[in-house]
Amino acid sequence: MRKDFGQKTWLYPMPVLIIGSYDENHKADAMNAAWGGIYDYNQIFVSLSSHRTTSNIRKSGAFTISVATKKMVETCDYVGLVSQNNDENKMLKAGLHDFESKHVNAPLFEELPFTLECKVVSMDGEEGDGAYLIGEIVNVSIDESVLDGDKVDILKLEPIAFDPINNKYVLLEENVADAFRVGAKLK
Repeated sequence: MRKDFGQKTWLYPMPVLIIGSYDENHKADAMNAAWGGIYDYNQIFVSLSSHRTTSNIRKSGAFTISVATKKMVETCDYVGLVSQNNDENKMLKAGLHDFESKHVNAPLFEELPFTLECKVVSMDGEEGDGAYLIGEIVNVSIDESVLDGDKVDILKLEPIAFDPINNKYVLLEENVADAFRVGAKLK
């Protein structure tokens, strides 16, 4: 038997995305977002409310998206709770060390091993509003510590997802089948 819950923003898994941007003074910022995913073969989509990050991206035309990990869960949650301001160095407190992308005007973070480097394709809304952001994935940068040859080892990466029903971060840690093969036996 099923139970109806009405209209909710519930979906599993919801990725935990850390969005990196530079402000007008080239100061790095990071924020946590869960409403995003692949939009097209070379594009990503993120729904953003009004944040400093949203303003930064409007001005710079670029951003990075890193996958949040189990090892960095405290930091990844923190950057979603606190806004960068002039009185507090959010990146220092978070323990994130940024370095400049070679491909876009946005930061990468040493502690986050899997990052998409993106340039803005479209961003609706006005300054001070939220936005539906679509970015072209210009490069994927992956630290060798989470690779197995030329592929990401999900067990080394330890990506987390957001559970919107219970407000928890959950670990994605088990391979259950080979995609595009397991169902082939039913053909």
